[in-house]
Amino acid sequence: MFVSRTKSDNYETSREGWAQICNYIGKDKVVWAPFFCSGKQGQIFTELGFNIIHQDKDFFSYEPEYDIIVCNPPFSIMKDVCKRLKELDKPFIIVARSNLILCSWFNNLFKEHLGVIIPNKRPHFNHVETPDKKYYPPFGTFYFCYKTDTAGRMVYI
Repeated sequence: MFVSRTKSDNYETSREGWAQICNYIGKDKVVWAPFFCSGKQGQIFTELGFNIIHQDKDFFSYEPEYDIIVCNPPFSIMKDVCKRLKELDKPFIIVARSNLILCSWFNNLFKEHLGVIIPNKRPHFNHVETPDKKYYPPFGTFYFCYKTDTAGRMVYI
């Protein structure tokens, strides 16, 4: 959890937000969800039938055996997260602000194998300190995919 770093980054994607992309992950994959928050992503993915690794460990110094990363990383450290994702160079699906696609540093890192899943409605999120209150950000969010079946495509769901 990143409470000590900044309380504003402790938002978790809702069950509905994760359920809408299940078909793009693959039930045969071991999913690593490295950003722990309250641990709900692990519960959600287990209920959805995935084999998930979701532990409260440091993403920047720990790497388990996995097939794909699926997570909602802290937006305040997105550039550092993306640099680490590029170092790992394995498939991922991350939730991020839609305008990330306009960042030259992001495109330079992932343009060769990038795909985007665009939801038809804005997903809601829950803050770790107020988990029952739905939060709809004032900006759009997309699922950015790297080295997945969506590479080179924009998929509307």
